[in-house]
Amino acid sequence: MAEARIGISGWLYRPWRGVFYPKGLRQADELAYAAERLTSIEVNGSFYSLQRPSNWARWRDTSPAGFVYAVKGPRFVTHIKRLGDIDAPLANFFASGVLDLGAKLGPILWQLPPTLQFDEGLLDAFLHRLPRSRADAAALASRHDERMEGRSSFSVGVDAPLRHAVEVRHPSFETDAWRRMLERHRAASVTADTAGKYPRIDWTTADFAYARLHGEEELYASGYDDPSLDRWAAWCRAHLDDGRDVYVYFDNDIKVRAPFDAMALIARLST
Repeated sequence: MAEARIGISGWLYRPWRGVFYPKGLRQADELAYAAERLTSIEVNGSFYSLQRPSNWARWRDTSPAGFVYAVKGPRFVTHIKRLGDIDAPLANFFASGVLDLGAKLGPILWQLPPTLQFDEGLLDAFLHRLPRSRADAAALASRHDERMEGRSSFSVGVDAPLRHAVEVRHPSFETDAWRRMLERHRAASVTADTAGKYPRIDWTTADFAYARLHGEEELYASGYDDPSLDRWAAWCRAHLDDGRDVYVYFDNDIKVRAPFDAMALIARLST
């Protein structure tokens, strides 16, 4: 049966303390508090730097049974290398301990920079390089470079398919060639709500659907009212009824709307 995973992008935000997180809650306990109230969290620290195996293991053990993490791929791959010459960076990422999440590992999110235009050859080569199973990811991780010596972990455990989702921010991606490419590689096109700043491409290209809600009226700030949440609940149900898992992450964190909007969407889908 298809499942909906609803949560937030990241969880360490100072303005949330005393608003979403109770006053006096230790920072070390914030993940557990959020994970008890949501069904998934998007790890975004992995976008900024390679994490250590101990971090991935701690996040796995801190969350309840059945919880799922989406993991944001590193900006070194997407924004600095701009998808070129990435064999070692990809190997290092998967060697950093991502696979230690075990059954709690959900999709890998690849957010492309707004200045990166659609380049069919570049994008096809990138998607072709992405591992399609945990065993494939471990094999790739084994080719990490020397900087990962002594800080790597890539045990497969139980093998399973590995899902990938791509968020684009340049209008040149609104083309049938990009849609067909995603379908061919079984990668999800991220439906991103960005207050109109970037294109909203709402395609179904894989066996799961992925949405990132950055704010309806003000990027990273504005919340979602009841009619908006009703519409997103309908979006989720349409995919669930079609047999697709759904992942939705609220990234409107500035004014502490994300966790409350996520809980409100979870409540709608539970009725």
